[in-house]
Amino acid sequence: MKYILFLFLSIPFFLFSQEEIGAIQDSITEDKQLIKIEGDSIFSTQIELKEVELLPKLKFTDNKARRRYLILRRKTLKVYPYANLAAERLQTLNERLAKLKRKSDKKSYSKKIQKYIEEEFSSELKKLTRTEGQILVKLIHRQTGTTTFDLIKNLRSGWRAFWYNTTASMFDISLKVAYNPIENEEDYLIEDILLRNFENSKIEGLKTALDFDYFEAHKKWSKKITNENTK
Repeated sequence: MKYILFLFLSIPFFLFSQEEIGAIQDSITEDKQLIKIEGDSIFSTQIELKEVELLPKLKFTDNKARRRYLILRRKTLKVYPYANLAAERLQTLNERLAKLKRKSDKKSYSKKIQKYIEEEFSSELKKLTRTEGQILVKLIHRQTGTTTFDLIKNLRSGWRAFWYNTTASMFDISLKVAYNPIENEEDYLIEDILLRNFENSKIEGLKTALDFDYFEAHKKWSKKITNENTK
């Protein structure tokens, strides 16, 4: 009986609330049109747009600079999927390892992941040129926040990482190299290439794991190029 009484006592309140809501909606629709966005159950009088940062217009000092950029773009877009894959595999590996309790299980799972990556992608990676391989090393650092050398060192033994780095150096590739668009002009150009292709939806973009400001890098390097041309 208490629940029934509560229900009846509540009816006037609900009726009043519905009347008030209806009056408010009527007053809104008189001046503004309500909009319902797909996936949202609430009507709104406006659409909130995401903030978009427009990239500065590309400028080349001469045909040589333009050609350099186009070559770098081709190589960057070729190896970027592998860097993305490395970031995804590393995240999966870390999430799985966090759930495993025994050290032996963690070691066994790490070996399985490493073997899978090596068997599936080593043949493709061997087809890369030296410059493509070095760009890939930089992009792996961009995506994961860890250099390729340290990734190998953490997953394997320190000696194995040293051996990999020594072998790579024979082909002019350093696994220790970091990605730094603020201090390295080529890295700035690579970042510019990625952001423009993210913007055009030509490739799927992932936020970098590193902390740097592209616009700060652009300001520095565009100013440097301008000063060199005025000398």
